[in-house]
Amino acid sequence: MTEGASWTDDAPWWTRAVVYQIYPRSFQDSDGDGVGDLRGVLQRVDHLAELGVDVVWFSPIYRSPQDDNGYDISDYQDVDPLFGTLEDLDEVIAALHERGIKVVMDLVVNHTSDEHPWFVESRSSKDSPKRDWYWWRPARAGMEPGTPGAEPTNWGSFFSGPAWEYDEDSGEYFLHLFSRKQPDLNWENPQVRAAVYEMMRWWLDRGVDGFRMDVINLVSKAVRPDGALPDGISHDGRLGDGSPHYVSGPRIHEFLTEMHREVFAGRAGALLTVGETPGATLEDAQLFTDPARAEVDMVFQFEHVGLDHGPGGKFDPRPLRLTDLKASFGRWQAGLAEVGWNSLYWDNHDQPRIVSRWGDDGTYRTESAKTLATILHLHRGTPYVYQGEELGMTNAHLTSFDDYRDIETLNYVRDARGYRSDDELLAGLAAMSRDNARTPVQWDASPHAGFTTGTPWLAVNPNHTEINARQQRADPHSVFHHYRRLIALRHDEPTVALGDFTMLLPDDEHVYAFTRRLGDVELLVLGNVSGEERLALVDPVWTDAQVLLGSHDDARVVETPVVLRPWESLVVRRTV
Repeated sequence: MTEGASWTDDAPWWTRAVVYQIYPRSFQDSDGDGVGDLRGVLQRVDHLAELGVDVVWFSPIYRSPQDDNGYDISDYQDVDPLFGTLEDLDEVIAALHERGIKVVMDLVVNHTSDEHPWFVESRSSKDSPKRDWYWWRPARAGMEPGTPGAEPTNWGSFFSGPAWEYDEDSGEYFLHLFSRKQPDLNWENPQVRAAVYEMMRWWLDRGVDGFRMDVINLVSKAVRPDGALPDGISHDGRLGDGSPHYVSGPRIHEFLTEMHREVFAGRAGALLTVGETPGATLEDAQLFTDPARAEVDMVFQFEHVGLDHGPGGKFDPRPLRLTDLKASFGRWQAGLAEVGWNSLYWDNHDQPRIVSRWGDDGTYRTESAKTLATILHLHRGTPYVYQGEELGMTNAHLTSFDDYRDIETLNYVRDARGYRSDDELLAGLAAMSRDNARTPVQWDASPHAGFTTGTPWLAVNPNHTEINARQQRADPHSVFHHYRRLIALRHDEPTVALGDFTMLLPDDEHVYAFTRRLGDVELLVLGNVSGEERLALVDPVWTDAQVLLGSHDDARVVETPVVLRPWESLVVRRTV
């Protein structure tokens, strides 16, 4: 973080940067075992350089039992043999640095694996010196330990079921907000924090350029004076919602300030810190990302990716209302305009593919992929590209429960079969399962898309014969080259990085429109988010303005009102 930075000529480097997320398991396999690895990344660094990204963020590659695909870490300072070795990682970092690309590691410190030595020691005895490194609590008063309802609180886990696991050997429960094999660390213990900070310094000394901090705003829990944790609100006798007691909890800002002071302050070099903050409000984000507070550079918020969740949650999706998306993005753009910074994303390892989710992955796949990208990248903030997004990769369209691998998905099916039909479940999974983002990257039209010579851990999308990097790199009108142009525009045009944002046509359900302005340069961004021709009622001053970028890659003269073809987008520039 640049201490005391302003958003003008001395703006932090990451205001002009684009980050690319690699989910290593699905990126490129080098040894034929069907799982992506670090030497596979080495084979594809030129793809990243050609795309033009500034940073690569690696999802976890640490040693792990892989209960949650690496987000359950058993050793923070080693690479899992599934992905290679520390020496392989050193080579990858060097290769990316040689191409001017920084490296950000995933930091998962809300929880560890239950196979981490810290937890093994903590579990060994109630008198263990590390017992208080995790959240151990006795059964609810008056209840028999290990029986239903005896858990210390009624909190539910993000991965279904109670958030407490009973340990018969010690007669107590431990907290796990995620999988039962992911016990939560107790950040109230200063020894835990010191151990985490020491590990982070070790990685920075090794040459990484920052961290994406997994669910970092969940590390502070609301502890009562007697040491107990409070119950959450429960409906119809179901598990309670404990989130008010751990989402952006009472000490979170204290912890992040301490982390910055102990790990980042005074370090030379251009680092990046981004916090994943589920449930964070705009007001939270203003505090997290205010440079004067020295916490993190930016956060991932979840408001917009919940807009299509129905009454039954994410696996009960409803159609997106474009006006809802505009209202959400508009609020965040305005709220972080004077202080703080936005992260911009559609896809990641936890979200379905945007072209299938809010685009048209059939007739207008290419056009809708380009237009959704244009809309996102022209907002004020740092854009994140998830592997394959730059190709317009689609959802997997899986049709059988046996095709899924994701623990969140499988646990949901287990628990929901009592009240939802199989057809309803399969429709929800096909739309929203995390496995949609985890199918292997489609490099070419060969068997398994050039990802592996073996059997892939998750089946390759059959449409790789039409959607793949080799074909798109050869086609100047492809989604890939549109992403290249968007990234170059952020690098070259200061207004994209730093200009003021003004939402236009907030009540239009089909056209997304806004302006960006810096000094005497103003940009107009238009996107037709529909499969029909639409009229954009914009100011006549834009007539004959310069078209910087268009989704249809043809000569375009701006006349107002602007008639937009199906899924057409335009970026137009004028001097004020």
